[in-house]
Amino acid sequence: MKEQKLKIGIIGLGPVGQVLAVHFHDAGCEVAICDSDKDKMNMIRNHGLELVGVIKKTAFFPHNYSSMVELLEHEIDVLITAVKSYRVDKILDQVEKYKHNDIYLLCAQNGIDIGQKYTSHFNESQIFRYVVNFGGMLHAPNVTHITFFDPPNYIASLNDTHKNIVNQLASTLTDVGLATESIDSFSLANHIWDKTIQVCAISPLCGIANMTIKEAINNQGTMEIVEQIILESVDVAKAEGIKLGDNFVKLALRHMKGAGNHLPSLAIDIMNNHETEIDFFNGKIVEYGKKHYIQTPLNLIFTNLVKAITKKNG
Repeated sequence: MKEQKLKIGIIGLGPVGQVLAVHFHDAGCEVAICDSDKDKMNMIRNHGLELVGVIKKTAFFPHNYSSMVELLEHEIDVLITAVKSYRVDKILDQVEKYKHNDIYLLCAQNGIDIGQKYTSHFNESQIFRYVVNFGGMLHAPNVTHITFFDPPNYIASLNDTHKNIVNQLASTLTDVGLATESIDSFSLANHIWDKTIQVCAISPLCGIANMTIKEAINNQGTMEIVEQIILESVDVAKAEGIKLGDNFVKLALRHMKGAGNHLPSLAIDIMNNHETEIDFFNGKIVEYGKKHYIQTPLNLIFTNLVKAITKKNG
């Protein structure tokens, strides 16, 4: 018997939301998309979404909303939230009002402890988490330039239930070229810390220094800072029982070298004087460092610098 296609809803159409929307559409799923930017949604309605760079795809979406109420009235099996972490609570308040026990939620944010925002609103068995290993920037409101993809991405249930849905989501994306591996919740924690440490090491530095990842890695002075942040963060991860694998530092630096002239999302937020997600990146390393009595001076410096910059310009 042929597996029934999942009905997907996506809130937030930055690079991650656009990439997932196009690939689920490519897989033949019914996809409803939503972003509060009405001009962006009008452009997507008229011209579709386009992925360029290392991934090249286009898609048009008949179910296109700028209101969450309209999206939540749509029949959805899995609702993907691809918004900034500081917007999650407001989104979940609205979701909780209109949907409760009849929907799965897929968290597509990076950062440590994001899942706790979801479990404060919904049962763990309803929540999945996606670890993104691609990077991109918006070239236009409806065009994302994918600068790198280091497969696979990872997906898991927070409490290892509904494995059939997790497997279906993973295979659906993999079959259309966005390689995604279904894993257990313990492996998920390792990958979340892996990705977060890399973000901590490079993103605030790029934002403050106005450098791409390639520029930061190719400069001896900034590269040494990146390496020291990784080492500092690895000590905290180990104390927390996280397994990062052999040669993690060397592999993380190699991964960053392959990212190219890419501006991380957090760096773009800093440059644009927007609120950032620093509390869920370097801020979490500092928090867990205190828990284990490990000093984290570089993560503390970048956390406080970013907050000071955004407060001054905000």
